[in-house]
Amino acid sequence: MSQVNTPEQSHLSREETIQAMTEVMKNVPIAILTVVTDEGHLQAHPMTTRQAEFDGDVWFLGGKDTKQVRCMAARPQVGVAYVDHGKGAYVSISGAAQLVEDRAKLEELWSDAYQAYFPGGIDDPSLQLVKIEAQGGEYWGSDGKIKNLFAQARAAVTGKAATDLGTNETVEF
Repeated sequence: MSQVNTPEQSHLSREETIQAMTEVMKNVPIAILTVVTDEGHLQAHPMTTRQAEFDGDVWFLGGKDTKQVRCMAARPQVGVAYVDHGKGAYVSISGAAQLVEDRAKLEELWSDAYQAYFPGGIDDPSLQLVKIEAQGGEYWGSDGKIKNLFAQARAAVTGKAATDLGTNETVEF
């Protein structure tokens, strides 16, 4: 497990980057999961997430009969994105999906909010536990909207690229 940065991006340690990613993931209730369709197209789906800690795995509950679960079974390479507009923080994860049967993990992730999608509750036969094993991730964090607006305005006036727009870190798993 190594961290990849360009010299001008090195602001956070690997552990700090993963912690920053975890904070975004914990605070954003809906992630965007992108799968590859049968036709080879990318298709994104909103997915409820209940991420407590990010250890390289991301977990979702899906329906066995849904297009996204069928696509992941056939082509496991996926992307997951989290956006916290209020804090100006963003996370992108690339990884491999696995369809998992793990009752203990299912019980850990289950919430009554899922009842709307799975009327049979935690024992609904269409319920599928999905594990995304991260292969890489990226974190973007801004130092604040006002500071970024000033940096962008300065760049527009001077014609020079804005260089202080926040933090950008990548990690490999």
